[in-house]
Amino acid sequence: WVGDASAALGRTRFRTAGVPTYDAPEQAVRAFMQMVDYRRNQAALLETPPSLPDDFTPDLASARAIVATALAAGRAWLSAGEARTILANFGIPTVAAVPATSPAQAAHELIVGVLDDHEFGPVILFGAGGAAVDVLNDRALTLPPLNLKLAREVIDRTRVAKLLAGYGQVPAVDIDAVALTLVRLSQLVIDLPQVAELNINPLLADAAGVIALNARIRVRGDVGADSSRLAIRPYPQDLEEMITNDEGRLFLLRPIRPEDETALRAAFARLTPEEVRFRFFVPMKLMDHVMAARFSQIDYDRQMALVLTVAGVAGETEIFGVVRSIEDPDRERAEFAIVVEQRMSGHGLGQHLMHRIIDYARGRGVGELYGEVLADNYRMLALCRECGFSAGKELHEPGVVRVSMRLRPGV
Repeated sequence: WVGDASAALGRTRFRTAGVPTYDAPEQAVRAFMQMVDYRRNQAALLETPPSLPDDFTPDLASARAIVATALAAGRAWLSAGEARTILANFGIPTVAAVPATSPAQAAHELIVGVLDDHEFGPVILFGAGGAAVDVLNDRALTLPPLNLKLAREVIDRTRVAKLLAGYGQVPAVDIDAVALTLVRLSQLVIDLPQVAELNINPLLADAAGVIALNARIRVRGDVGADSSRLAIRPYPQDLEEMITNDEGRLFLLRPIRPEDETALRAAFARLTPEEVRFRFFVPMKLMDHVMAARFSQIDYDRQMALVLTVAGVAGETEIFGVVRSIEDPDRERAEFAIVVEQRMSGHGLGQHLMHRIIDYARGRGVGELYGEVLADNYRMLALCRECGFSAGKELHEPGVVRVSMRLRPGV
């Protein structure tokens, strides 16, 4: 709305009507592009990350023993050999030195590391490394935990990423190996809370993979073993457990992962119309990407979803049931929801899931666990009674019954 005094009345009317106005076209374009960036970022957040290429299990016993030995001796910095061993424990390739004639001299020199921020806790660093690391000043920061998608995003935020993609006669590096190194470094931060500082410089990367030439690790003993120091709660692996149904069939009950989106949508597609109505209260023919992403990409610190599946790589195994709880900010109450495929019902799995989410909510200090059940969902109402829930009267919404359980006194 161009003009000054001549546009004052128009701007006033626009503001009264809730229509944004700007003094110059550049400001309007900038505001519009902020909305474009916001929409793009929201869409990126809902992208399904790729599954990890291998089912890697770190050697925690060895790594923790090294840290404990150093702390017992009053040492803050690990030796070069100890640092290399810990990296190897987490699947990060290392060598003591590289011969002068090694073809690795043509590899890209990168830096990866861990910093301890007093506000955000552990922060992961990635960028161009080597002797000129401070001169290049090409680095990006991110917060653990990381998956492959997040690892690739932090790589793309650096200038060196363009070189890693290949140029001229120089082939592209194995970017998956670089991203996997960041993921494993993220796991190291989670599993070893005593690590206060870690620096790998250089991390050599080429088409054949990566290798860490030099690593320094500083440890501290005044930290707890929980994940409270992390800005984002990591995947709660301690909640994984193997269970059996009444027929002796073995299942894996574990927290949901972002990679489970495809399996979650496939599980929804197998539900009968009645099962869909009982779970979502409305008829639905499909679960689209946005809904599935929101159900699978959760904040473990505010809600929990346990999926009934079998052992295997997340995203590549079927999901037979899901139970979830969503907490109020003050944890006075949490709402639960559960669905188990009809073909799996009648063998005690529903009770398994309900008891696990009750135990989880109680362990979190939740005062009351409640749910909303359709009045004609007799099997769910019976399951709730068997698990100790009390059913109240129908809510303001006709045909919906509130079931609840007090988990601590005074609620």
